[in-house]
Amino acid sequence: DPATGKPTFAYYDNYYPLAPATWQGREAEILALTDKAAIADLHERQPWKLMSWRDAARSLSYRRFFEVTGLVGMRVEDKTVFDDTHRLILELVRTGAVDGLRIDHIDGLADPKAYLARLRQEVGPACYITVEKILAKGEQLPDDWPVSGTTGYEFIASLAEVLVDDEQIDNLRQAYETVKGAPVDMRAELRAAKLLMVDRNFEGEFTRLLALALSIASELQIAQEESVVRQALRELLIAFPVYRTYGTAEGLPPTDICLLHRIVERVKTLENPPQPEALTFLSRLLTGDVPASSQEEATQFRVRFQQLTGPLMAKSVEDTLFFRQNMGLALNEVGAEPVTHHFSIERFHHEMKTRQARQPDALSGTSTHDTKRGEDARARLYTLTEAPEQWSECLARWRQMNQTHVKFLNDGTAPKSADTWMLYQALTGVWPPMLQPQDETGLNALKIRFEAFVEKALREAKLRTDWVDSNEAYETAMLDYARYLLAPDNQTFLQDFYRSLQPFIRAGLVNSLTQTVIKLTAPGVPDIYQGSEALNFSLVDPDNRREPDFATLAQQLDQLTPGVFSREESWLNGQVNQYVTAALLRLRQQNQELFRFGDYIPLRAVGQRADKVIAYARVNHDDALIVVAPRLVFAECDGLLSQSHSGFWAGTDIIIPGQLNQHRYRNVLTQERLMPGERLSLASHQGGVLVLMSD
Repeated sequence: DPATGKPTFAYYDNYYPLAPATWQGREAEILALTDKAAIADLHERQPWKLMSWRDAARSLSYRRFFEVTGLVGMRVEDKTVFDDTHRLILELVRTGAVDGLRIDHIDGLADPKAYLARLRQEVGPACYITVEKILAKGEQLPDDWPVSGTTGYEFIASLAEVLVDDEQIDNLRQAYETVKGAPVDMRAELRAAKLLMVDRNFEGEFTRLLALALSIASELQIAQEESVVRQALRELLIAFPVYRTYGTAEGLPPTDICLLHRIVERVKTLENPPQPEALTFLSRLLTGDVPASSQEEATQFRVRFQQLTGPLMAKSVEDTLFFRQNMGLALNEVGAEPVTHHFSIERFHHEMKTRQARQPDALSGTSTHDTKRGEDARARLYTLTEAPEQWSECLARWRQMNQTHVKFLNDGTAPKSADTWMLYQALTGVWPPMLQPQDETGLNALKIRFEAFVEKALREAKLRTDWVDSNEAYETAMLDYARYLLAPDNQTFLQDFYRSLQPFIRAGLVNSLTQTVIKLTAPGVPDIYQGSEALNFSLVDPDNRREPDFATLAQQLDQLTPGVFSREESWLNGQVNQYVTAALLRLRQQNQELFRFGDYIPLRAVGQRADKVIAYARVNHDDALIVVAPRLVFAECDGLLSQSHSGFWAGTDIIIPGQLNQHRYRNVLTQERLMPGERLSLASHQGGVLVLMSD
């Protein structure tokens, strides 16, 4: 090894250290080995075994992060492991260099609650701790976790309730199914993705879990055929609707027992259900209903089962299903509900009231290093639900323009119709607002990013190609098509694409503004991902991990004035978002108790455009904040964003309840002062955006 100077096994540029006992005292002899049998014997004497990466899913003997072989699972439940892996972290906290900790992938631990209790004990009560916990709709963070809250993926999902047009999304779904050539059953698609993960990607974890269950059955002298237990275990894993339960050596908490019972009953209704006796046996292992002699093994089964359901859900939904079904890419996001459901302002208000009551200090994120696209790409793509017919017409026209670049392969055309839906929608989301069709440098920069996304999207879908066995002909055809979309000589398409995109871009920027206002005023702690204080149209990683242009961001920040709303360029370059972010961060700093403890009160809009705004208040003692922001305004986005839209809001008012209408207010974004009374008219306020702080 050139780094250590010690004998190793070398495989190209990879060096694998030899156990000292196998070479010390005879280094020269070992280095001179050429006999294959002697080298094989030396390999057999190591505490590790070289194997093909293709066999990792079925043959690894250690726990890893999802499918990343190089990220080995650590047993932080062991004190010595905790101490060694946390020494630097704890030192940084204790010296004041670090004020807070973000715990990634908390569900991968053997006992998250015990880990968090130990961590809290070490860092003290003042340290801010959040956990990356994906919550299903209606699911809540365990009450007994000593943390400030989650990292906020459920907040992203909540924003869709505001910005998706529920009245028209079914039309978008129908258009997608027409292009795809078949109706989409998301429950069946989710099941198919989970089956693939259980049978292939997590085959090793599943096999070890099955072996453990069969071993316990043998010890208890319970007759269970392997095939019967295999089917029952497989179906239990597939049916899990949440990331995991939180059982310990004492068994499952009461709420998790109820959840398990519901899952078992659901599994029994399958067309080909497992045998009830096998389901009962596995339920006993998970709840701890076994004799004392088998409690230790049952605990081990419970822990490993819980450590598998999370990765299984993540890889099935976020990294498979969301790349297979592309009706609305904005909805294919970490923390989103994969199964079709309705969207409503009422649900958003309910979720924010719950958030204030249960985790007011949780992060409110809109972009992270793991989101599938940047927050402003998502905000733009929400607008497709407002104009599904217009989007469908554009798509049909673009497909026709580029039809000559579709390839005919042995396994079908590339791209297929459904592929083009994904490609054009992804390109719609990532297109920079100020990019012109004639800008060859800008097109080339976008092409490089788009190519990387397309390759990843195809492989994550695991349909005609994947990471294990890539389909070179298919990938080449798809990438050639994607490159042609952004080729400078493809001006007929590019001009049409650019022109057609304008209302989606403008409506998306309004959504971006609303999203920013909500993030900075609703319950929670706003999490502003690097560079996202302006505009973030990034794609999935690694695109979302590029270094931002901090110099430009700083320059734009220095030029901010309330006049940004009247300059079109300020909307397009993100200065509007920067201005709002800076103004509301100052407001939060000056009114910390209001934003941390203030009640969340939904406000009612009335009049012609009542369905085009979201309105709420935050109230803490004598301090009050009124927030109004536009939504679903695609139809109003034919003109410039910088022009007055007062006519659009004529006849639309916000009802101000008694405890709020006695205050005088200052508009934080314009410095205007007003006394709204019982009805706040939106006609005199540009764009319907208001953030009013009581005097």
